[in-house]
Amino acid sequence: MSNQPVVGIIMGSASDWDTMQHAAQILDQMGIAYEKRVISAHRTPHLMFEWGGSAVSRGLKIIIAGAGGAAHLAGVAAALTPIPVLAVPIESASLKGLDSLLSMVQMPGGIPVATFAIGKPGATNAALFAAATLALNDDRLKKAVDDYRAAQAKKVTDTKLP
Repeated sequence: MSNQPVVGIIMGSASDWDTMQHAAQILDQMGIAYEKRVISAHRTPHLMFEWGGSAVSRGLKIIIAGAGGAAHLAGVAAALTPIPVLAVPIESASLKGLDSLLSMVQMPGGIPVATFAIGKPGATNAALFAAATLALNDDRLKKAVDDYRAAQAKKVTDTKLP
């Protein structure tokens, strides 16, 4: 595993880590270096502009952005960089993350954001999607992705019902 981060994990607030840690765990398991940061599209727009604008020069290849409520973080990131952005809607107390999901999937044409499921499944799948994408040019990572999928299949085939 290289120490140079190739994935950026960003979230709108520290409370989003409860969800986004699942993306980090998958990346750790795959041996993918990442950076993680709390950046708010609304409360720290200058920081978002600086971070997103320097993502390519820092070596990032993919961004995973988790946000709740209005959930503009992924869209702003996608507007600031050509790097693929994977959006994870964070479950909210009032609308259970549906507000975040709908906000993320309504990006205007020309600013693509790939949006995943609400909460932990979305964070997990965003990281697996990032790994599969990076594995296109990395044989070590391709093996890690293949091994992960084989382990998932084995869990199913080994299942014993009462």
